[in-house]
Amino acid sequence: MFSRFLAPGKRRFEELSEQEILALAISSEEDDARIYLAYAEGLREEFPDSAQVFIEMAEEENQHRNWLIELHKKRFGDTIPLIRRDHIQGYIERKPDWLSRPLSIEKIRKTAEAMEGQAQRFYEAAVKLCRDADTRKLLGDLAIAEQDHSSLAHRLGLKHVPESVQEVEAERERRQFILTYVQPGLAGLMDGSVSTLAPIFAVAFATHDTWTTFLVGLSASVGAGISMGFTEVASDDGVISGRGSPIKRGLAAGIMTTIGGLGHALPYLITDFWTATIIAIIVVFVELWAITWIQNKYMETPWLKATFQVVLGGALVFAAGVLIGNA
Repeated sequence: MFSRFLAPGKRRFEELSEQEILALAISSEEDDARIYLAYAEGLREEFPDSAQVFIEMAEEENQHRNWLIELHKKRFGDTIPLIRRDHIQGYIERKPDWLSRPLSIEKIRKTAEAMEGQAQRFYEAAVKLCRDADTRKLLGDLAIAEQDHSSLAHRLGLKHVPESVQEVEAERERRQFILTYVQPGLAGLMDGSVSTLAPIFAVAFATHDTWTTFLVGLSASVGAGISMGFTEVASDDGVISGRGSPIKRGLAAGIMTTIGGLGHALPYLITDFWTATIIAIIVVFVELWAITWIQNKYMETPWLKATFQVVLGGALVFAAGVLIGNA
């Protein structure tokens, strides 16, 4: 848990005095309590049952902090040294994932259990550095408590978030992921893959010039991506529809639109016309299959229906491009 190599401006854990160990434990418990409350706040609106789990976990951490403060006052007085995790070489770090929105429930539960396990290892290491009987007893008791609490998120989850509620929350989270990322991304991929077929293949068969075809495909793909992205952002702010951040949806739609168009434009970097065209057609089939797979997996569209819709639409647009190009 603690590195043997000293970073500039940091202390080794083994060099801390007993007062500093208590101060570090106090600040760590305070930080963990705030983290759990931040998780609770981030989950409160959508997942109130899970939010209650982290409120109780924060209460546990505050109780530990109070015990540590009482011992510090008894041994060293009221002035607690200012020492935090980031002052110690190799000390456990907490990535600020509580700042992300939306929060992933399952990931947070696993993170909470990992935090308890890290705290347990800290107290076990601290006991070895302390000689005072009362300090060793409290740190040892906290190590046992953290060991018991390593599954605290799971146990509290059984109380506040039974399996039926967890299933509802997981389905709600999956639905939000689909609305924010999958749906606009799928719309973008379909637009980029299908709508650019006509101009790209029309230019290809009209000119037989691969470089010109690539430039047209590149401009069509990038232009369509920008257009789709801004359209998605402007069309819905997500407040009433619940589809999530318009920026995230716009990025998903714009990026996937560009990718969909570039897929069959990039082969025209090959100088031989027919080689480039055959590869582009193969790429088109891969794109259409990917669209069909996404529709089936996330939108629950039956395979046959999704295949018919995608293949028919793609074939009509592709035929239009070839006919116009040969006209």
